Amino acid sequence: MGQRKRKLFLGSKLRRLREQHRLSQAELANKLGLSPSYLNQIENDQRPLTVQVLLKLGGVFEIDLTHFSEEEDDRLVAEIKDCLEDPLFENEKVLLPELKEIVTRSPTFARHFLSLYQSYLQTKQNYVGLAEGVTGDEAVRSIEGPQFPYEETRDFFYYQNNYFDSLDQAAETLFKQESMHHGGGEGQLIDYLKRKHDIHVIVDADSERLRQFDARKRQLVLSKLLSLRQRIFHLAHQICLLEHAALLDDIIAKARFTNPESNAVCRVGLANYFAGALLMPYENFLQKAQQERYDIERLQILFNVSFEQICHRLSTLQRPSAKGIPFYFLRVDAAGNISKRQSASSFHFARVGGACPLWNVHEAFAQPGKILRQVAQMPDGKTYFCIARTVSRTEGGFLMPQKNFAVGLGCEIAHAPQLIYSAGIDLNDKEAAVPIGVSCRVCERTDCPQRAFPPIGKKIHIDENEREFLPYRFES
Repeated sequence: MGQRKRKLFLGSKLRRLREQHRLSQAELANKLGLSPSYLNQIENDQRPLTVQVLLKLGGVFEIDLTHFSEEEDDRLVAEIKDCLEDPLFENEKVLLPELKEIVTRSPTFARHFLSLYQSYLQTKQNYVGLAEGVTGDEAVRSIEGPQFPYEETRDFFYYQNNYFDSLDQAAETLFKQESMHHGGGEGQLIDYLKRKHDIHVIVDADSERLRQFDARKRQLVLSKLLSLRQRIFHLAHQICLLEHAALLDDIIAKARFTNPESNAVCRVGLANYFAGALLMPYENFLQKAQQERYDIERLQILFNVSFEQICHRLSTLQRPSAKGIPFYFLRVDAAGNISKRQSASSFHFARVGGACPLWNVHEAFAQPGKILRQVAQMPDGKTYFCIARTVSRTEGGFLMPQKNFAVGLGCEIAHAPQLIYSAGIDLNDKEAAVPIGVSCRVCERTDCPQRAFPPIGKKIHIDENEREFLPYRFES
């Protein structure tokens, strides 16, 4: 017996789309060949959004139909659900159907709630720091300060699915216009900067900075400590700042950051995005990735970029007209701090606390340089195929500290057969899947032997005369 099709009640999304195009209900109904009353019922979720109406909407507004996907809503629901596990809300539980309705009807409000909750946690953590003896006016002022710029910027990229079409298209256009080639291009980029902008590039061993641009002297100085790959990336980054300042301004203005410093952080991030898109132009990169079955090391050779850059670029392949596999991507250090996190899938990361210790991204540090594979299942039953590997770099010289990270890349199990890394793994063996969670604080698994903290809202049962295999025992 076939699975019953799920009805789509997406009235709020349809209403927002109509209002963005400044159409009345009657005008849109006319374009869709519907009666105004029928459209009104759809917008008020009294009727489902049918496939026929969905196809008409795609034609009228010329949009990708994944605009009406529920995947982003599911991710938002999961994040808010994590927040609501806080004891702060224990006296007033919000049921899952209510939560889904809030996200569906007002996703903007839902995101504001997440930002507010994050600010609350930061305030709470700062208060604890002060209580432990932290002093100084700066620490006191930060208690009521806005969201941290790097966190706010990461959230912005996250909710954009780490894809910026205007920047991606601009980079691809430049690549084609200048007849650039993969796996090289330093000389070509240096020549382009001189020819188009009268900028002279100097590679200086004595430079105190990795990159420094002097607009008055029309001079770009790159450190000799940078590798060839890094120099090419910095050249592409500078081209973006020179040629697409207005485009960056427009994207940043739409982000409406609460912290003024976030504007500068985001600008750097967007220029880095452009640089990656120029070195790995969308159509060519997607085609090669599919041909090579997403073999990261093969793609490294073809495009002459790092392992981390390939992983990051794979997570950005979400162009509506030509989507790649929806990957999640993250980078962590040995202490578990997540410094980069992006997700084009329904996979969501912990906003507070550390990640799950059973996740293979942490095991990567025990086997440096080796690609680890893992089939992992979240508490909600969704299963993911995950790979992880360490990456290292130094600023040059034996006495210089080395930076070590682990990079994780993954996708839902349905996409795993397309990846070369799935070779030899039984993807249908559900018992072999490693049970992971978002983080110990919000994980529902009470039988986890690796648990570092009890879950929020659970009371611990302690009996001094007993010791069990599990680190915590909970009252029923």
